[in-house]
Amino acid sequence: MNNKAFFFLLLSLVLLPLYAFAVVSVGGWSPISDVKDPHVVEIGVFAVSEYDKQSKSGLKFVTVVSGESQVTAGTNYRLMVTVDGSIGVAGAGVSKKYEAIGGAARGASTPARRLSLQRHSGSLSSSGLAREPSDQSDNGGGKMKGLFKSKPRTPADIVRQTRDLLLYADRSKSLPDLRESKREEKMAELSRNIRDMKSILYGNSEAEPVAEACAQLTQEFFREDTLRLLITCLPKLNLETRKDATQLVANLQRQQVNSRLIASDYLEANLDLMDVLMEGFENTDLALHYGAMFRECIRHQIVARYVLESEHVKKFFDYIQLPNFDIAADAAATFKELLTRHKSTVAEFLTKNEDWFFTDYNSKLLESSNYITRRQAIKLLGDILLDRSNSAVMTRYVSSRDNLRILMNLLRESSKSIQIEAFHVFKLFAANQNKPADIINILVANKSKLLRLLADLKPDKEDERFEADKSQVLREIAALEPRDLA
Repeated sequence: MNNKAFFFLLLSLVLLPLYAFAVVSVGGWSPISDVKDPHVVEIGVFAVSEYDKQSKSGLKFVTVVSGESQVTAGTNYRLMVTVDGSIGVAGAGVSKKYEAIGGAARGASTPARRLSLQRHSGSLSSSGLAREPSDQSDNGGGKMKGLFKSKPRTPADIVRQTRDLLLYADRSKSLPDLRESKREEKMAELSRNIRDMKSILYGNSEAEPVAEACAQLTQEFFREDTLRLLITCLPKLNLETRKDATQLVANLQRQQVNSRLIASDYLEANLDLMDVLMEGFENTDLALHYGAMFRECIRHQIVARYVLESEHVKKFFDYIQLPNFDIAADAAATFKELLTRHKSTVAEFLTKNEDWFFTDYNSKLLESSNYITRRQAIKLLGDILLDRSNSAVMTRYVSSRDNLRILMNLLRESSKSIQIEAFHVFKLFAANQNKPADIINILVANKSKLLRLLADLKPDKEDERFEADKSQVLREIAALEPRDLA
């Protein structure tokens, strides 16, 4: 009994305008409706026959099972055929020449590889034979690359290869006997893979991302610890690859598979990765990369809650004031994201921690000697207190005389930007209909100064809403009378 095996045979046929085999969409693959068509069968018979002549493999064509065609510069064919003999994956370019009747031009394809076989009878040629897993000698004693080659890598294949390379990178420094040239080769391959994954997710100048490919990549990426390996190995990558890796991780947080953000599921089971990313803020070379990854990860509510409930949140008061401007600004952006995105989680956190949180916020940020820190902090404070989810926290904040003192000082800043942002918080003190007596007495004691200062306060651009709020605050303060303290 003959052993029959299926293998894929990639064939390429260049057609002249005088001959049309099938109508297919340019650039896309279309199923071949009739695989018993003599022309399709001829392609399969010839390719197997030519390969067998050189490889001496004993393969014999049986039938074409299925196939697809693609019109590009010519026409490409992808056929699955049954043969008698061993199994393999084939990739060959097959070209057919046609003589034009009446002086028309002759068409021919350019061989894709070094090996070119010609069958002049019938004007059929085979070119571009691809590699086998191992070279074999032809009758002349030379080497042939062979017909069979590996299938194109799928997105999942790229992820698996990347994971293997990351494992290699993670342990390569502990292998002193490893040749430097091999290490460099592996790291270069890792960089290419990361760049390829980024291209799949973002697309490129020639093509938009394909949803199915993105889903396959995402599923495989989070199936095992590829994210952990990538974060751990980030210091070993060159700068451009770090950038690619950062963008890759950012995009993966948004990718859905079967309507689920599987990045969230993975991080929920691996929350300790946030500890690793937090440590990155203290490394000048890595802080921006780790910071961007951290910020994307806290898009998931379960991750944001973990950070808010940990000691990590306290570190941001220091990171925001780092001397490196870029890192400080990045930390401030992350801090804002943490305190504004997940409203119910933030409200719960502030309710439980408002005493220490606002004490540190006031002393370290609002009263900082750094102008940029003060400006960012007063803007963020307004965003937090004006959010309806934080109404209970806001009411308690505007009942504190220490908080009022800080806001009144910010109203006196020379910077108009800080004055305007401070006003948006100060108006909450004035509008509070249940002001404590000590708050009222402070406002009354400073009434004339406040009325003059606020009357002169104007934004650079005309703002009707601001003017309406200011008028209301002026009326509230003007109407205040002293209260006896209980």
